[in-house]
Amino acid sequence: MPQSKIRRYLKHGTLTQLSVFEAVARLGNYTRAAEELYLAQPTVSVQIKKLTETVGVQLLEQIGKSVHLTEAGRELHRACHEIFQQLIDVEDRLADIRGLKSGRLRLAVSTTGKYFAPRLLAAFVHEHPGIEVSLQIHHRETLIERMAANADDLYIFANPPTTKEVVTQAILPNPMTVFARADHPLAGERRIPFSRFAEEPFLMREPGSGTRMVAQQVFARHGIAPKVRMELSTNEAIKQAVLAGLGVSIMSRYTLGLDTEQNDLATLDVEGFPLEGQWYLVYPAGKQPSAVTEAFMAFARKEAKELVLDHLRQLRTTSREPEPPIAP
Repeated sequence: MPQSKIRRYLKHGTLTQLSVFEAVARLGNYTRAAEELYLAQPTVSVQIKKLTETVGVQLLEQIGKSVHLTEAGRELHRACHEIFQQLIDVEDRLADIRGLKSGRLRLAVSTTGKYFAPRLLAAFVHEHPGIEVSLQIHHRETLIERMAANADDLYIFANPPTTKEVVTQAILPNPMTVFARADHPLAGERRIPFSRFAEEPFLMREPGSGTRMVAQQVFARHGIAPKVRMELSTNEAIKQAVLAGLGVSIMSRYTLGLDTEQNDLATLDVEGFPLEGQWYLVYPAGKQPSAVTEAFMAFARKEAKELVLDHLRQLRTTSREPEPPIAP
């Protein structure tokens, strides 16, 4: 391979310099880049200076407190993504050859999935301690955007996209239930008509949330508009608003978490609930899962129910919460 055109890049530790440059360019700030890379800020400045000398043209310009890319910087930034992706692809292929002794898994899950996905990942890493894992937590629309950009290896959705070609594999029941504060007037009633429940002030997730989509669909099926008192951007905010007596809400059972009793919340026995959903492993059609991804999918299909549902059963022995149906 002719090396004359890249000789300058072979002499000065350019890969480290490119890594520092990419962080500065992405974050627009030397200090934030230093924090992300666990480097001292002067070290970041030195690496950028060396890279600038190597390429022979200015890459960054400082305007006020912000760092901006020059035209040459934009070209090199695009090249960084291509170079790093090539190295990632090589490492993934080598991990396949090494038989799961090393490698990486980039998993992205919806916000409610954060209550069980770490437990699932921890169990997987316990079996394969050499695997490096990362976990991204976003609402549904952001997950769809990340999947379109091929930003992760695998996704966990409660409501997979229907407008795109994707591969889905069900791994875990996801009962959606109605929650209220434990002292709510409806807490002790049975078989509450949906129309009666719909009279209560409703706490709604923000646009783009899968939980919001489910709530809108169930109200639409009954031909009733929810009396939305407040929109909140996280499950935890919804839960705290319920505890504050601001209203009722529809949420996944997993919003309660896996490790704490919730004696201050009540599950209302509303007509049509719990809604029997599923959690799905999802990836784009045409994507070739790595050996690590394939191993995690097989592990999740086999172990997710035991890891999560058995744990919930143990909690119910000391909790007042009624047990939702569990799919076979």
